[in-house]
Amino acid sequence: MFYFWAGIVATISYRIIIVFTDQQIFWIRLFWYLGTIGFVVYFIHRYIISEKRAKVISEHNLDEKVAKLTEIDSEDKEALSYILKSLEISHERWNYIIIFLTSAIALLVGIYLDFIL
Repeated sequence: MFYFWAGIVATISYRIIIVFTDQQIFWIRLFWYLGTIGFVVYFIHRYIISEKRAKVISEHNLDEKVAKLTEIDSEDKEALSYILKSLEISHERWNYIIIFLTSAIALLVGIYLDFIL
């Protein structure tokens, strides 16, 4: 949970920069937009991958199948089980959603402040 919340706080902090910046420096804004759009694209991608992993694990009952394996020792079973469970219940998807939403909101606010206001 520490890493989850650290990512959220860092993301929101980064997005707030554009709202409180008094300088109208072209390059700062250009790179901010590029970075924020990059975050939107990247974290949509990461969310989709994370969702697919959890779905595959669930649909194929992989955690149950690993428990029934006889060809590997109990330590390997525990390792595989841990990996599958952590992929299935990870909070990373929420992190991706929040990063995407805050990026989209920041883009809208930035466009409003830079081009409409």
